[in-house]
Amino acid sequence: MANFSKSSVPRFSVDVYQNEYLPEGGREVDAIVTVTATGGGTIGSAVTAPHLYSPGRGPSAAVALMVDCSGSMDYPPAKMRHARDATAAAIDTLRDGVHFAVIGGTHMAREVYPGGGRLAVADATTREQAKYALRGLSAGGGTAIGTWLRLADRLLSSAEVEIRHGILLTDGRNEHESPQDLKRALDQCVGRFTCDARGVGTDWDVKEVTGIASALLGTADIVADPAGLTADFTRMMETVMGKEVADVALRVWTPAGATVRFLKQVAPNVEDLTGRRTEAGPRTGDYPTGSWGDESRDYHLCVQVPPARVGQEMLAARVSLVIPESVGVFRPGGAGSGTAAVRTLGAQGLVRAVWTDDVAASTAINPQVAHYTGQAELAQAIQQGLELRKAGDIDGATAKLGRAVQLADALGNRDTAKLLAKVVDVVDATTGTVRLKAKVEEADEMTLETRSTKTVRVKK
Repeated sequence: MANFSKSSVPRFSVDVYQNEYLPEGGREVDAIVTVTATGGGTIGSAVTAPHLYSPGRGPSAAVALMVDCSGSMDYPPAKMRHARDATAAAIDTLRDGVHFAVIGGTHMAREVYPGGGRLAVADATTREQAKYALRGLSAGGGTAIGTWLRLADRLLSSAEVEIRHGILLTDGRNEHESPQDLKRALDQCVGRFTCDARGVGTDWDVKEVTGIASALLGTADIVADPAGLTADFTRMMETVMGKEVADVALRVWTPAGATVRFLKQVAPNVEDLTGRRTEAGPRTGDYPTGSWGDESRDYHLCVQVPPARVGQEMLAARVSLVIPESVGVFRPGGAGSGTAAVRTLGAQGLVRAVWTDDVAASTAINPQVAHYTGQAELAQAIQQGLELRKAGDIDGATAKLGRAVQLADALGNRDTAKLLAKVVDVVDATTGTVRLKAKVEEADEMTLETRSTKTVRVKK
């Protein structure tokens, strides 16, 4: 098992983009904080030679693969076969030394491999054993995802590792436990492991699957055609194998009289972190960001400051990055628990406020702030438009989805624009003039809803 050391942590940098000028008495400061990690993980490197990794060439990690085995996975029968093949491909992508387990999920959770409440350690032998065990997966029973997550939590927490991650596949709605049971299971798992969730086919609930991924700081997506599962599972596992450090938190300090209005991740997707703050000292709060490899993410920080006179200036916020000091043991809530000792990763960014009577300076909107404010509005417009469409409010849905088309066009979000064009007929993208399509494929509508929060980076 690899030992965690300072050299294994990527180098983090923090860049701040803002217009620091406020009019006299102005109180709201917006900034885009770009966090970049380099020199650590090599996401995707496992694809060329996944078995050539020695345990010392990556951080210690544990992965639980949760595969839906409910009765609906037999319709069509190829769905279960594709799920088995995809899980086998993901197992092949594990590097040597990674702990792993396969869970079969129905109205209960079953250990498929290795069993006995244990995790296997990936090598040529255990990979083959796991793939042989997958042959026994068959469809039958109900769906209670909370039981799958609880079993994954028990298994993952049994290993003294840095990275704990789950991959969850479902094709149906969580009908054999209450929403409250699922929420309790998610609450139990928050901060203990991250999880990517996938819905296969079109009979699952988008809000359920995206809610699981959001709570556990993972990704969510649709695989409408089960034949696409193998490629998707391989990509997911490659990304997991590229993670180098877990439990990274954004630490935000504000001066006396200033408060954080919100903190949202805005790239590569929109995720509101405001409600996840844990206090970490006087005027300081930690916001969890999950696991990192070589990657870059953008965050929108909005701070309310005390009003001041022209000519005054102040430091509105200081943003830094922290990880738990303890390694290889469970950290309740991770770096953001507010109780555990943490280590600062060195990088920090400063958000300033300067009061001026220069109207041009104080009214200018920073391009990065404007771009991501639009991206957040785009995601909201899509979600609201689809809800109104389902409710039969044609005029309301047309207005919201028209606004979404207009924003996607203005922001250069071509992928979202293509998805919108499958739900509405675009008359004029610039003005947002659209007509709802009379018939929409369910897979197209679900894809738009699932991917509504994906954003495009602003050109710095």
